[in-house]
Amino acid sequence: MSAQISFTIPSPGGPRRASLTYERRGAGEPLLLLHGIGHHWQAWEPVLDVLAAERDVVAVDLPGFGASPALPEGCAYDLSTVVPVLGAFCEALGIERPHVAGNSLGGLLSLQLGREKLVRSVTALSPAGFWSERERLYAFGTLRAMRVAALAMPVPVIERLSRTAAGRTALTSTIYARPGRRSPEAVVAETLALREATGFRHTLEAGRTVVFGHDVPAVPVTIAWGTRDRLLLRRQGVRAKQTVPGARLVRLPGCGHVPMNDDPALVARVILDGSR
Repeated sequence: MSAQISFTIPSPGGPRRASLTYERRGAGEPLLLLHGIGHHWQAWEPVLDVLAAERDVVAVDLPGFGASPALPEGCAYDLSTVVPVLGAFCEALGIERPHVAGNSLGGLLSLQLGREKLVRSVTALSPAGFWSERERLYAFGTLRAMRVAALAMPVPVIERLSRTAAGRTALTSTIYARPGRRSPEAVVAETLALREATGFRHTLEAGRTVVFGHDVPAVPVTIAWGTRDRLLLRRQGVRAKQTVPGARLVRLPGCGHVPMNDDPALVARVILDGSR
């Protein structure tokens, strides 16, 4: 069962209180899981129990997403703010330098956590920040369209669409290569998470100038990309490898932008291998 914890974070106006919701399972070395923009910790549900068999897994709702409240007034949603928030969150849970795996926005945050040596290893699944300007505009336009559609649909329509494979495809094929595998309940929950995400607009605005252009030295890094990623095209993985030359670059055959649902066994193995 998920829980919420409050803790103190640094801010321009002095220390403030923030809260994050999280799910914690398993035992072993700690592993922090970070989802993408508009999603929630349940994106990791297909792989959570497999990972928890070997790790103390903490899947967190990022600030302003899922059940986590927005950041305090005046706090930005950029890397320089959210990374210290995640550091303070881990400290509040008594976790010291966890392994981290992140998808999309979560992958970008994971790499920055690695760059600041706040984690033991990084596994980034289709991380944001390795785009050209044209690719960024395409991705952001697609995300905005998904958000507008989620806001426009009445809940009964979302629920009706989720009951058929065709409806689940219409709702989620942008991020999943195999949307029919997603359960109706999961599709409804993640569509509602997208429409209710208080941090969506602020996070997207903060990302307009983001390009990850730094190496991540002294921390093992795995970068994995789905061959059917329709949001952040897989050629961005080549740029990621050029930026972080010591990283292990892994191909995820048949997987979309959120690969945990498309091939749970493969993704779990990649994460566990990256955290060994």
